[in-house]
Order: sequence, then C-alpha cells, then structure tokens
Amino acid sequence: MSDVWPTELRVSKDRRHLVVGFDDGASFDLPAEMLRVLSPSAEVQGHGPGQKVTVPGKRNVGIMSMTPTGNYAVRIGFDDMHDSGIFTWIYLRELGEKGQELFAVYEAELKEKGLSRDPAVRSH
Repeated sequence: MSDVWPTELRVSKDRRHLVVGFDDGASFDLPAEMLRVLSPSAEVQGHGPGQKVTVPGKRNVGIMSMTPTGNYAVRIGFDDMHDSGIFTWIYLRELGEKGQELFAVYEAELKEKGLSRDPAVRSH
C-alpha cells in the first residue's frame, strides 16, 4: 500500500466532494462531510486510545483549501475552519475503499450519543 500515488485531487464546484484518482486506475468521490468527521487530526482522533471525538453537525461542510504536505499527503481546510487534518495518500485510499462502512459507524455513534449530522440551529 505504500506505493499508493494519486494522479488526481479535485474539489467539486460546490466544494462538497473531493475526487481522488490513483495511478492504478482507482478513483473515489469522497464527500467533504466524511472527510471532515473522519479527519486524521488529533482534534477528531484524540491523543490516545479511546479519545476519538464524534463530530456532529457537519452535513453541509465544504472544502476551502488543500495544501500539499511533503510528497505523501494533503492538508484539507474546511469552511468550519477545521484545517489540522493531514490526509496521507494511504488514508485517502482507505477512505475510498472503506469510507462507507467507516461513515456508517460514525452515524451509529451519532445516534447512540443523541447527536445529528445537521448543524445546530442557533436561536437569536
């Protein structure tokens, strides 16, 4: 898996998807919401075992920026100002291949905790 190499990283016009193509011909359309809630950042993953955070309210999140990190990853900035996740090529490939099941686990965690994918409505 270490020779995973992207040939395409393209954000959709609506900023809600990242298309990732790899040199073996595989291509994945990764929703911004999935990338945000499964971000590899310490803010989401925690700093140790059992510290993973379930991030609610990101259904409409968009991708604002992508910054190359070395030759192995990209840092993705989201419009909720989260930008500390460094997505390696291997992790992007994993999200492409297993993202649906990982997202289903996330949705189950939300339900279990009484949280929602929809942003909280603020009253004035």
